[in-house]
Amino acid sequence: MSYYYSKFLTTDFNLSIESLVAKLKEKGFGVLSEIDVEATLKKKIKVDFHKYVILGACNPHFAHQALLLEDKVGVMLPCNVIIQQRSLNDPVEVTAVDPVSSMMAIENENLFSLLEEVRVLLNQVIDELE
Repeated sequence: MSYYYSKFLTTDFNLSIESLVAKLKEKGFGVLSEIDVEATLKKKIKVDFHKYVILGACNPHFAHQALLLEDKVGVMLPCNVIIQQRSLNDPVEVTAVDPVSSMMAIENENLFSLLEEVRVLLNQVIDELE
């Protein structure tokens, strides 16, 4: 079982981010955080890295249900989605965490039914990107 779901796109990096955010919104997710890894690594440790952005996506409805089922699940939230491009000529890769795989350590069957729903939505977001 893989811990992520991913797809390669032929669109511009910044347009890919915009499209991803719009698709997440269509599925009820908001973006709580955005980390520009390339810029952060350059600023903090003076190293060059390729375009790499981490979006912290959250569906408040599912997050609330998960917190009611398992109060410590917040350490695993939000669901991260990354956008990266290794070089200018490479395709853009969009990858979402598989919430079921990433939370296997939690022993709560009710939570896994919920996580399965989140997995389906995140996979739909990735699949619908062009």
